[in-house]
Amino acid sequence: MRYDADVPNKTIYVSDDDMPIYSRAQELAGGNLSAAIARALRRFVDLEERRREGYKEFTVRVGPIPSKKIRFTGVQLGEWTSTSNGAIENVRVFGTRSGKYVIHTERSEGFTMVDSQGKPAGWRGHLGIGDISYGVIPARSTLDIVDDLDGVREKVPPPLYDIVVSTVHPAPVEDLEI
Repeated sequence: MRYDADVPNKTIYVSDDDMPIYSRAQELAGGNLSAAIARALRRFVDLEERRREGYKEFTVRVGPIPSKKIRFTGVQLGEWTSTSNGAIENVRVFGTRSGKYVIHTERSEGFTMVDSQGKPAGWRGHLGIGDISYGVIPARSTLDIVDDLDGVREKVPPPLYDIVVSTVHPAPVEDLEI
C-alpha cells in the first residue's frame, strides 16, 4: 500500500449487513472502491441539489412498443391530452436545468371501453356510467429536445404552448394594501 501525504485519508465504517454491497461495488469498479463511492456520491449530490431546486427525475418510454426508457431531470411545465377518431395523444413539456425543453409525446392507436361483463360500454362508457373499464392501445412515443420556447411552439398544440409560457413566465403578483 502506498501512502501519499497529499491525498486525504478517510475511514468509512461499514456494517456487516452492508458488506456484500461494498464487496460487489468494489468488484464492479475494478477493485477501486474509492472511485465507486465517489461516483455514487457525485450522483447523490447532483440529484439532491436538483431536487431542492424543484427538479425531479423522470423516466419515459420512447419508440414503438416495446420501447426503450430514457431518464432525465427536469420540471414538468405542462401537459395536454387530446382525442380524435378513437386515438389519444398525450404531450408533456419539461424544463431542464440547462434551460432546454424536453417534449414527450405518446400517441395511441385508440382506446376501448367495456362493462363488467366485457361487452362494449357504448354511450355509458363515454359518460362514465356504471362499472366501466378503459384500455389504451399503445402505438408510439417520441422525445424531442429543443433549445427555446420557439422550438416548443413548433412541436406542441397551441393551448399547451400557452400553458408552458404561463408557467415559465408567470404573471406578476400584485400586492394589495388593504
